[in-house]
Amino acid sequence: RPTIDRELLESLPNLKVIGNSGVGVDHLDLKMISDFGVKVTNTPHAVADPTADIGMALMLASARRLVEGCQTAVSPDTKYFAVDWLGVEVTRATLGIIGMGSIGYKVAQRARAFDMRILYHNRNRRRKEEEEAVGAHYCEKMEDLLQQADFVMLVVNLTPETHKLIGKKELGLMKPTATLINISRGAVIDQDALVEALQNKVIRAAALDVTYPEPLPRDHPLLKLNNIIITPHIGTATVQAMRMMAEEAIANMLAVLNGQPIPSEV
Repeated sequence: RPTIDRELLESLPNLKVIGNSGVGVDHLDLKMISDFGVKVTNTPHAVADPTADIGMALMLASARRLVEGCQTAVSPDTKYFAVDWLGVEVTRATLGIIGMGSIGYKVAQRARAFDMRILYHNRNRRRKEEEEAVGAHYCEKMEDLLQQADFVMLVVNLTPETHKLIGKKELGLMKPTATLINISRGAVIDQDALVEALQNKVIRAAALDVTYPEPLPRDHPLLKLNNIIITPHIGTATVQAMRMMAEEAIANMLAVLNGQPIPSEV
């Protein structure tokens, strides 16, 4: 919106820059755009805090079955509250963060306050002092993280390498008591495999701010499960983030047009 295709680029010979609001640029053909000599910028600083916040919100909501609880509390059919209605604790649980960029790191900072044991998998290992600051342990193999984590949070960019990063095999490695949280892009998960894993209790639950497509077709099997929370891609949907994204996008575009150093070039 608008779709940046060859036709559009050919019709705009004076175009210098495409300023993306948000950090993900998986909807842009970067090579084609760069062939036209056009620069692409994004807004990583504005999105980091609110996206980390939604990751924590989804983790807590899923662990404590907040959505189900709310439905029970407001339902006209509720006569009493069940005594055996239990969630699981986030405090002192093991969190596995897949993708330790700026958002992943902010998730780790927040998780530390819950005394969580933090594991992370990333293409590049973070500096020792960064790891120590949040008490994070590096897993070179994603498999090691999946086998140990009570909560697995996906915070990666969508690229050909991360497309369906989590499939049947990966879900099978997770604990049956574990929860999968996705705040990156829907296509990072093989959704058919996730449906199967949730139906067969291969994992305890999932909490997704992103799906593929968005919104899901109304008859999609994920929408019929009770061990899943889905939110409508609201990771950056705050009053403050919208303003910051606009400001960051404008600063990027002005820098390109004025031939100055670009704060956030992709």
